Parts: sequence; C-alpha cells; structure tokens
Amino acid sequence: MHLNSYQKHTAIELAKRYFLSIIGLFFSALGVAITKKGELGVSPISSVANAMSIQFPQLTLGTWLIIWNCVLIAGQILILRKKFQWIQLLQIPLSFLFGWFTDFGVWLTSFFEPAQYWKCLALVVIGTVVLGFGICLSVIANVIMNSGEAFVKAIADQTHKEFGLLKIGFDISCVVIAVVLSFIFFRTLVGTREGTLIAAFCTGLVVEFFSRLLWKPLVRILKGKSATVQT
Repeated sequence: MHLNSYQKHTAIELAKRYFLSIIGLFFSALGVAITKKGELGVSPISSVANAMSIQFPQLTLGTWLIIWNCVLIAGQILILRKKFQWIQLLQIPLSFLFGWFTDFGVWLTSFFEPAQYWKCLALVVIGTVVLGFGICLSVIANVIMNSGEAFVKAIADQTHKEFGLLKIGFDISCVVIAVVLSFIFFRTLVGTREGTLIAAFCTGLVVEFFSRLLWKPLVRILKGKSATVQT
C-alpha cells in the first residue's frame, strides 16, 4: 500500500476502496474459518491465535485473532515511534471486523464434520483459495494494510531490509511460535500441520492468479468506467 494514497483518491473512490477492502476482509476471514474446519492447521499469520484458541477455548478464534492483530499494531508503534502514521490505527477496527468475520465463518461451517482425511485436505485447499481471493481484493483496494503486513513493513522501513524476505521470516516466526506454544500446552503438535504449509506456499499463488484476473476490471470500477487503468 502507498501511504500517500489517501491524497490521490476522490472521496467516492476512497469509499469504494474501503468497501472493497471490507469485502476482501470478509473472504480472508472466511478462508481462515474454512481452513480451521479442516483441522490440519491454518495460515501462518493466524497460527498463533489458533494455538491460543485451542488451549483457551473460552475465547473464540476470532477473539484471539483480534488480540493478536492488536499486539502487531502495538509492535508497529514501538518500532516506528514518531514515524508511525496515526491513520494506521484504522487497522484496529479492521482487526475487529476480521475477528468477527472469522467467528461468523466458523459458525457457517459448523454443520460440516469432515470424517475422512481427504475431506479435511479439501477444506484446507478451499480455504486457501478463499483466503487468497480475499487478500487479492484487499490488495486491489489499496487502503489500510492488514496488521501482519504493516508490522513487517515497519521492520523493513526501520532496517532498510527487503520486505519480501522479512515477510517470509515473519511467517516462519509465527509458525515457530505456534509450534512452541503447542508443545508447551499439549506436549505434542496441535493446530499447526500440513495445512499451514499448504496455506504458506499456495496463498501467494492464489493471490497472483486472482490479481491477473481481477486487477484491471476492479480498478476500472474503482476509478470509474472511463478511467484508464495503468499497468
């Protein structure tokens, strides 16, 4: 996301972008919920919250995701200090929406109880596709970054390291933390399995696929039908 994008968009276009961002947030959360239903692990950034929700089911997965996202927002403030742009506090209400959407997605899929491994695996694949679709919409909307990517960008800005490499390191760190929590809580691996690896390796490919398919038509809608889309 370009931090000065707010200065480039008209009020109508900005409203459209936030609407698209919220739609993307819904599908991203639904993807996490579907993947969770497969019981083979969730995406790396959600894996810590997933581990906590298994150990402490008094709070829902969505609630733990809200807490985790708020921790990442606080991390951004600590890392950037005076350089932190307060418009980024909009990540907080978006984090709450993401948590609520996730719990809604868990409720939507509650009727389905996969008994066979292939069904669990299918849920992971479907969830990963839905997650990637949601992320694609959020990227095209190009307004507020999600807290995970914003946290990585904060580190990149301060260390002048490449964002892509730091993002890989961040995802790995999330998985490591989830694995450590799993062994602390359960003395075995729980909540982080092959589904996490599938999500980690395939989500980017899904985002790329939908971006090639949807980028130009959606940007044309955001800017107005007569607008010229730059590539």
